[in-house]
Amino acid sequence: MTTTTTHAASAPNAVTSAPLRWPRGFRASVGAAAIKKPGRDDLGLLAMPGGATAAAIFTRNLFAAAPIEVSRRHLKDSRGHASAVILNSGCANAATGPRGLANAQEMVDAVSLALGCAGEAVLVNSTGVIGVQLPMDRIVPEIAHMAARLAASEDGGSLEPFARAIMTTDTKPKMSARRIDCGGGRSVHVAGVAKGAGMIRPDMATMISVLATDADVDARTLDRILRHAADASYHRISVDGDTSTNDSVFALASGAGGACDEALLAQAFREVACDLAKMIVCDGEGFERSLAVRVSGAATKADALKVAETVASSLLVRTAITGGDPNWGRIVAAAGRAGVAFRPNDLELHVGGILIFRDGEPCPADRDAVRAAFNGSHVDIAISLGASEGAEAEANSDTFLSCGLTTEYVRLNADYTT
Repeated sequence: MTTTTTHAASAPNAVTSAPLRWPRGFRASVGAAAIKKPGRDDLGLLAMPGGATAAAIFTRNLFAAAPIEVSRRHLKDSRGHASAVILNSGCANAATGPRGLANAQEMVDAVSLALGCAGEAVLVNSTGVIGVQLPMDRIVPEIAHMAARLAASEDGGSLEPFARAIMTTDTKPKMSARRIDCGGGRSVHVAGVAKGAGMIRPDMATMISVLATDADVDARTLDRILRHAADASYHRISVDGDTSTNDSVFALASGAGGACDEALLAQAFREVACDLAKMIVCDGEGFERSLAVRVSGAATKADALKVAETVASSLLVRTAITGGDPNWGRIVAAAGRAGVAFRPNDLELHVGGILIFRDGEPCPADRDAVRAAFNGSHVDIAISLGASEGAEAEANSDTFLSCGLTTEYVRLNADYTT
């Protein structure tokens, strides 16, 4: 693989939606090892026969799972190269001690042996219940079967089987893809899958994502593109405020499609990641309605994010959203406790485009319209802090996504292991 990245001028609509398939240079296979429940696929193997550059972002949780430790080491030792990714659902292999670490390494070794690639070129992760050991007697034989099926699989096949195999409490697979027009009749693709419905507040939730491209890009550039994409997407969502032991997002580039303008590639990665992040929020455990909190007019962009996240994560705001209750006082109260300096009389609040609060007092608004704004399938909250104006106010803005907190969420997590 070469590592040339061109910087051509962007054409109008150069990044467009694409079929939900893996890019060229990727082959996927799934398997069933009855890790948690029999009768469903719970293993996903993604292979890059020609190799790929690789980058990843991992959880900062101090109880990072055993496979996270292995994948971190492999990325470093391989200097950003990968030939395969193996993921399982049903068991997180976290807080599992030396045996858990050995099990993660055994998964890697099984893939390495089956595919004939270096062990350090295999990345691994798990998702599911913490503190439970993996059933290696069922996983290792199934990896061999999955590897055998890869030979008959289609290069650039459907994303869906893999996306389904890594689901836990998810109710639907999460997939997105983009096509980049490189000019001269040539194109490259970016595609991604993700899983996540609870323990979602990425600090890199039980969130795992794989983003793949057939663009030819070096590991350092891929890492930069990945981090910018994650910052605009996965780091702007919360379902319950918890970060997981297994949070990770992998980026892989096979190079099979040739060079691509870096700005266009970054745009495609960002769009795919944002699609997946929204799907995670809209599939949050017990989901009924989503909310987006956009804050503008802050003194700094960091201030805008802090207020947006505080409001979107507030349990009182989220329960009001669940009930469709137009109790907007909870919104301004959450903004006021975010630890950001602004003058309360400068704050403006809109919900669903309706002006509700300005100049330190409520604004006249149609009650039925306000109630309807709180009762839609999606609730838009817009807050202007008045600490900056014009172009600066727009620059100092940010958005955070969340969802209502429901009784079904409580029920699911009260009975998660039983």
